[in-house]
Amino acid sequence: MLGLCLALGGALVALNTSQAELHWTHSVQKTAWHEIWRATPDGLLLTRAAVQGSGAGMEPGEDAVLKDGFWVWSPKRAPIAELPLTRSEYTGADWSLCVGGACQPLGRFFPDAPSDATITLKTCGG
Repeated sequence: MLGLCLALGGALVALNTSQAELHWTHSVQKTAWHEIWRATPDGLLLTRAAVQGSGAGMEPGEDAVLKDGFWVWSPKRAPIAELPLTRSEYTGADWSLCVGGACQPLGRFFPDAPSDATITLKTCGG
C-alpha cells in the first residue's frame, strides 16, 4: 500500500495512512495554516489548504472561501517528491501532523531530533 512516511537522516517512520493534515503557525504573521497532503503514485499531492489570514507570502488561493475563520481552497499544483519540514524555535510551536483526527507534534516522531531539524514528509510503500 502506498502511504506517507516521515524521514530524518536514516530513520523512517511509516504513518500507516495515505493522507495527513499539517498544522503550523506562520513565523512572521503568527496565524494558523493547515494543509492536507495525499500520497499518490506521482508523489505528494496537496489537496487542500487553509489559512486564517493573508500576508508575508500566505495569500489564499483564487478560489478560497471563508469557512470557520479560515480561507480554504484546493491548490492546483503538481505532486512533489517530498516536503521538507524545518522545525523552528521562532514559531512558538512545532509542526503538528494529524492522521484520522489525532494530531501530534513532529518532535514526538523523532524525540531525539534537534529543535531545528528538518523532517521530511514523503511517500513510501507501494
